[in-house]
Amino acid sequence: MVAGIPREAFRPSAVFLCLVALFLTSGWMTWAEFGNVRLDVFLFVVTGWLVSLCVHEYAHAVVAFVAGDRNVAHRGYLTLNPLKYSHPLLSIVLPVVVVLLGGIGLPGGAVWIDRHEIPGRLRHTLVSLAGPATNVVFALLLVIPFAVGVDAVAHHDFWAAVALLCFLQLTASVLNLMPVPGLDGGNVIQPWLSPQWKRGYDILAPYGFILLFALLWNPRIAGWFFDGVNAVGSAFGLPEWLRDDGFALIRFWR
Repeated sequence: MVAGIPREAFRPSAVFLCLVALFLTSGWMTWAEFGNVRLDVFLFVVTGWLVSLCVHEYAHAVVAFVAGDRNVAHRGYLTLNPLKYSHPLLSIVLPVVVVLLGGIGLPGGAVWIDRHEIPGRLRHTLVSLAGPATNVVFALLLVIPFAVGVDAVAHHDFWAAVALLCFLQLTASVLNLMPVPGLDGGNVIQPWLSPQWKRGYDILAPYGFILLFALLWNPRIAGWFFDGVNAVGSAFGLPEWLRDDGFALIRFWR
């Protein structure tokens, strides 16, 4: 117990543990080509993406807790339970739908942080930066097999799914770090803005998601975005063709 907070507030939830178990099981099934491989890949990628979303939001919450906002524990944010999120539709359902339709790791707004409980601009920036940092770490871990030259032909479907998961983490890293008001990248710089700029930021913040969609809806901007992400992935050894195979496989209904 920490300052009157029960230990249960810090234990991983059954929902999260079930997601991890399904991720590992579907990963093994994909590797072993057990059953319907396309369905296995679908489950592997979607559950892997959901696990990363939980860890992303957990990172925000745990840094906020250390920085002074003890209420995140009472809200259940430190249990990694996605059902405790403030906006499960925006944070779980919408990102999964966008993954399936567009192959983009869309950021979500899930945990509510009481900024008044956190002193100092640097702490506010670290809270906002914690989530995107997990996406960067996941991307680096997932790209290691390709960087060292894994034989992607053997167990092709498994490595295609891993390549797609890596690409999703890359897109999430870039999107989360974009200085869009209301999103993590914008919140990183918000504490350092002048009062006048902060007022303008606060006006635009509720529309950050809409602004992000508007930017990606523009073919030219979307092209620049994907070209940039592909360039980063290629620099680290992520094969584009294998990523594309993974994207085709998760659409098991086709």
